[in-house]
Amino acid sequence: LAPLTDRRGRRFGLSLGFGLFTAGAAVAYLGPGMAAFTAALVLMTLGKYVFDPAVLAHLGDLVPYERRGRALALTELSWALAFILGVPAAGFLIGRFGWRSPFLALACLGMAALVTVRAFFPRDRRTGPGPSDAAPGGPRPGYISNYRAVVGSPAALAALMVTLAAAMGNEVVNLVFGVWLEDSFGLKLAALGAASAVIGISEFGGEALVAATVDRLGKTKALSIGLCGSAAAALVLPLAGRTTATALAGLTLFYLAFEYTVVSIIPIMSEILPRARATLLAFNAAAFSLGRAAGSFVSPRLYGLGFPAVALAAVGLNIVAFLFLLRLRRLTAGKH
Repeated sequence: LAPLTDRRGRRFGLSLGFGLFTAGAAVAYLGPGMAAFTAALVLMTLGKYVFDPAVLAHLGDLVPYERRGRALALTELSWALAFILGVPAAGFLIGRFGWRSPFLALACLGMAALVTVRAFFPRDRRTGPGPSDAAPGGPRPGYISNYRAVVGSPAALAALMVTLAAAMGNEVVNLVFGVWLEDSFGLKLAALGAASAVIGISEFGGEALVAATVDRLGKTKALSIGLCGSAAAALVLPLAGRTTATALAGLTLFYLAFEYTVVSIIPIMSEILPRARATLLAFNAAAFSLGRAAGSFVSPRLYGLGFPAVALAAVGLNIVAFLFLLRLRRLTAGKH
């Protein structure tokens, strides 16, 4: 669905994303049975993955590249804040009004956002999706041309492999860290909840660091720092796992570095193919999801060999991501 944002405009993409999300939340609240609930989650997830590229592409259109890293990182802070504020709010609503109540709240919020976009978001007056992508009166790119642009771009493919490998490296640890903490220290649900809070705070910190540094350092240099930090944090995780405090500290550094990495690559993605900006950003989300899926598949098998095997795999995958970053830098020399 992402090329619709390039073809029909950012306002359309935002509206479609919010519409799908709102419809899904309403189905979850009103629909009976597991089938309705499953359909609701699919709709809500589709809405998110239409909305994300649309808002990032819109900012890519408006903000010059030299200042874009900070602008995009600030939008990523909203996801961390939504986690920190939204999860306790959902728990409160469930405790008071039942498990369906958060979906009613989400449907209302989605509808408010949709109405806001339709009422106040400016119509796209250009015929092309970017500030300099097409002359006035020129045709908008279509599905096939956008897909071909991504698949035919060595720079885009290299950047997507950075995302895929980095996401896989994170997920091999992410999937089993709770089991590792429980096996190592006998931590139960409450302590694992505290570990999740640490992760949320780490993500917020990583996004804030990107906002503060990525434009000054340069996008690819910041991404290099994030990948090296992720590999170093993964390397010391088994050593840090001797006490609960050091294990949580190691996980904090690991997630901080990973968040710095994945947020740093977004402005790079937004500039590789300006004519297919939303499409490539959607491909980036797909690469991230594919990396997580692959990491989830191999992580339990690695953990069967011990947590050091998991950590070494994370190190190796971050090295792979770094090698693809070097290729990206060669292909876009002087641009990023």
